[in-house]
Amino acid sequence: MGQKKDLTGSEKSKIVRYLAEGCSSLKIAKLLKRDHRTIKRFIQNSQQGRKKRVEKPRRKITAHELRKVKRAAAKMPLATSLAIFQSCNITGVPKSTRCAILRDMAKVRKAERRPPLNKTHKLKRQDWAKKYLKTDFSKVLWTDEMRVSLDGPDGWARGWIGKGQRAPVRLRRQQGGGGVLVWAGIIKDELVGPFQVEDGVKLNSQSYCQFLEDTFFKQWYRKKSASFKKNMIFMQDNAPSHVSKYSTAWLARKGIKEEKLMTWPPCSPDLNPIENLWSIIKCEIYKEGKQYTSLNSVWEAVVAAARNVDGEQIKTLTESMDGRLLSVLAKKGGYIGR
Repeated sequence: MGQKKDLTGSEKSKIVRYLAEGCSSLKIAKLLKRDHRTIKRFIQNSQQGRKKRVEKPRRKITAHELRKVKRAAAKMPLATSLAIFQSCNITGVPKSTRCAILRDMAKVRKAERRPPLNKTHKLKRQDWAKKYLKTDFSKVLWTDEMRVSLDGPDGWARGWIGKGQRAPVRLRRQQGGGGVLVWAGIIKDELVGPFQVEDGVKLNSQSYCQFLEDTFFKQWYRKKSASFKKNMIFMQDNAPSHVSKYSTAWLARKGIKEEKLMTWPPCSPDLNPIENLWSIIKCEIYKEGKQYTSLNSVWEAVVAAARNVDGEQIKTLTESMDGRLLSVLAKKGGYIGR
């Protein structure tokens, strides 16, 4: 004789309804044409309910152990709670307790990303700071490129979600779905650009100079007065297309040479105030985890965000240079943050 099928969802609902009406298990079995033992077993299992969780006694942490944990957390940045407690030979502490203890003395943070600085780099940064310590930075044009992708940084696509709501779907594309290379400059309280590098163009020495000719020189520099051009100092980083012999000679023919072309120390994005402008723009275009479907749409977002940056914000960035130079000297060429 084959095994009978389990009770269906419909049958279980009927059993509950019949019980509410005062029917006995025997009567329910006859109504559903089921074995009486099957009905009784279902009723008994339903009445038992969920078993209560047995609380295990928690391991108590002494004041001496707390001090050991605090020292270990300071010596082991980015370590897990388990690794910190194991280094102190403290066992038997559940994860929830470990995290609760660590929250009172530490924070979960990401590692800071910064360029590597060796002894030579630090010396060159100090020499650069001493050379330009008395410079009028309101006359310096700070330039740089930035690449923006359609997807933006993955770590920024986070935020609060209401209870009962599902997180929105986020597209996954290789290399952020592609992107746009943007060039811009800031001087005193003015934003130069932004200008878009044509899609598919790789910036070597020749294409970089042609790009500057078509955008920076024709659309902005040419309109300036002779006295402005005479006093302006052009700053660019040490990208190969910037410091090649071809680019240096080309800029010299444009009148940007010697003292008008700022030398730049290696591995020093923290000294360039336009890096802070890029952060402002990226925060705006990628807020709430926004993604884009085309290169044109992300470029339009960059332009709109740049227009919202007012002159006072730019002035704050350019006027921060005196403090940055003093910080470099105080830290003996070390990284100063942004």
